[in-house]
Amino acid sequence: MAEFMELLETIQAEEASRSRLFRGEGRGVRTIAGRDTPQYKGQLAEAARLIASVYEGRRPLRILMEAMTTSDFPLLFGDILDRQLLGKYEETPQHWSAVAKRATVRDFRTVSRFAVDGAETVLDTVEEQAEYPAAVLSETRYQYAVQKRGRRVPFSWEAMVNDDLDALKDVPERFARACRRSEDRFVTELYADANGPHASLYTSGNANIVTSNPALSTAALQTAFGVLGAQVDEGGDPIMVEMVSLVVPPALEVTARNILNAIHIDALTGGGGVSAQAIRAENWMRNRVQLVVNPYLPLVSSTADGDTAWYLFASPSVGRPALEMGFLRGFEQPQVFMKSPNASRVGGGSADPMDGDFDTDSIQYKVRHVFGGARISPIMTVASEGDGS
Repeated sequence: MAEFMELLETIQAEEASRSRLFRGEGRGVRTIAGRDTPQYKGQLAEAARLIASVYEGRRPLRILMEAMTTSDFPLLFGDILDRQLLGKYEETPQHWSAVAKRATVRDFRTVSRFAVDGAETVLDTVEEQAEYPAAVLSETRYQYAVQKRGRRVPFSWEAMVNDDLDALKDVPERFARACRRSEDRFVTELYADANGPHASLYTSGNANIVTSNPALSTAALQTAFGVLGAQVDEGGDPIMVEMVSLVVPPALEVTARNILNAIHIDALTGGGGVSAQAIRAENWMRNRVQLVVNPYLPLVSSTADGDTAWYLFASPSVGRPALEMGFLRGFEQPQVFMKSPNASRVGGGSADPMDGDFDTDSIQYKVRHVFGGARISPIMTVASEGDGS
């Protein structure tokens, strides 16, 4: 309140000084744009009177049922002299782009992704004057639709005025973190379910389950690479896989880093069995495996294997991806809105959005994010429950 009054006195003093200096001389004075207008002075005086009425208790407080008020934050707005606002939780890096392909769709209708296979296998030998053998192409369709997601956070005007720690003014930042977490959780649920690796993605028919579901180790990774390398396309030809992502829950982060950061690894030759021999080799995995620690795995796989299951994904940027994440075209990024004021000042001009709604003085933020996705090619990923079963 004192700042408003001092500003008014300063403007009045400047006006008086100009009047004394240039009275009768017919000369104008260049001032800050808009400061000398009656509308500006009227709005400034109105703001000062409004703040004064709140500070002096002449303006009644309205308890809003549909908006969060100062009473919803008894600690934040408590009568305590020494207060500090704690830092936020550190943001977890986004993980889903390492395992899913990013795509855009035109609208909310179901979209189709078509895979065409065939005619890529090794050519047949053709005898003299013999007919060339015909090849058959096959098609596969994958479908999904994007959905709108969001939330709204309302505050009372009184709560914003009392927010001297700026604890409520970071709602847009909170919305941004919520969008990133929503994307990560959605993609996690594409390849994991309550019992570990998703039952419809990792099956014996897809041949993408690591043999015996071993716990994460150097030998288990060797087995996983063997399973992934044995995958073939529709024509029975091998699939070339270069870079892969190793996805683990937080409980396996130390184990995974120890494996990938080791200078040498002890590996087996001969594919295991009686003829297998142990050798020490340079750790080639460091240059071929990208580690992704997904904190949502134990939350999604809450019934079983949330802390033991691990996954290998071929790079989604090369060839056919295991998963696809789609965003609405033109709205690929989340959008944050603030409700426009439905009121205007008596002195003229539109109201500030921070003045709140005309009827209730409530201030509202909203976030909207549109995305969807689907499982595409199961042969581009393998998984282990990690429990040895």
